[in-house]
Amino acid sequence: MAKTPAGSVTAGEREVRVSSPDRVIYEATERTPQITKLEVCQYFADVGEAMMRAVGERPTAMERWPDGWREGMRLAVGPQDKGADGFYQKRLPRGAPDYVETVEITFPSGRTAAELCPTEPASVVWAAQMGALTLHPWPVRRPDVDHPDELRIDLDPQPGTTFADARRVAGVARELLEELGMRGYPKTSGNRGIHVYVRVEPTHSFEDLRHAAIGFGRELERRDDGVTTAWWKEERGERIFVDFNQNNRDRTIASAWSLRARPGAPVSTPLTWEQLAEVDDPAGLHLLSVPERLADGDPWADMDGTAHPLEPLLRLWEELPGGELNFPPDYPKMPGEPPRVQPSKKVASHWDEDGNRVEG
Repeated sequence: MAKTPAGSVTAGEREVRVSSPDRVIYEATERTPQITKLEVCQYFADVGEAMMRAVGERPTAMERWPDGWREGMRLAVGPQDKGADGFYQKRLPRGAPDYVETVEITFPSGRTAAELCPTEPASVVWAAQMGALTLHPWPVRRPDVDHPDELRIDLDPQPGTTFADARRVAGVARELLEELGMRGYPKTSGNRGIHVYVRVEPTHSFEDLRHAAIGFGRELERRDDGVTTAWWKEERGERIFVDFNQNNRDRTIASAWSLRARPGAPVSTPLTWEQLAEVDDPAGLHLLSVPERLADGDPWADMDGTAHPLEPLLRLWEELPGGELNFPPDYPKMPGEPPRVQPSKKVASHWDEDGNRVEG
């Protein structure tokens, strides 16, 4: 069988080559027909200007699915996971066009990498040509990669909860932010969750940003008993988890306008608060429907207009009880961190007051 000639997509003033343009990336669903690689690349071109406001000048990892996505496919959980279908690419691959720029970032381990740094829509279309469905930007920009300018409040529904529960909690989050003199910008996660972004002054460390997220989450817990900041899943119950650790160095979530590796090509879609209140099923926000919505205006267009001080949230961290919480398992043990063992498996006599294992 003859190989399909390469196609192309116009992004800004560039033509981006698309190999295997008829490759099926998403199979048909009740909502959407099958979607090809060329259509995925065209989608990224269609939302390119808006996406640049979300990922422009930011270190960005690519979540790549080179053969497309199907039910049952698996995303690699680490570099040694060789049997997975999708993987995260944190270092720019060789052979990228000259217009695809990078920025050097430092991982928690101290290692460094030259990561994709989008500077124009063609760069995200190129990422789609490379099989990227989801872009994962850091909350920093290239001029200063050690001081975040973006707080990300990740409202993650736990088993037994729904998108409607996350939407309700997002409303409480909005009220709290407004009381603190801050403005939040919501988006769907592309699944059942909701993300609320807040532009902040880039004067604090990642550690401060994480503490701000913990403080905010604890105040949400105080106001709504359907919210939890419990790190261990066995303690969360049927509540919405505020995933504070998404604000750590080298922790990212799906960018605004990214596709997700789920049936029907759903999009992590920016919304106004009024639009969010009207969304009952986020699966209706997909590759075919979102560009039409964007044609009516970008709900996040003015996000860069105001950067808020982080101090009101840090005061919540300092004033509300609870202390330090666990870091992800790949992080080194951090000062004041509780023991890294499930509460149900913890034997108190095996740990000292600083959370260090002393026996057993």
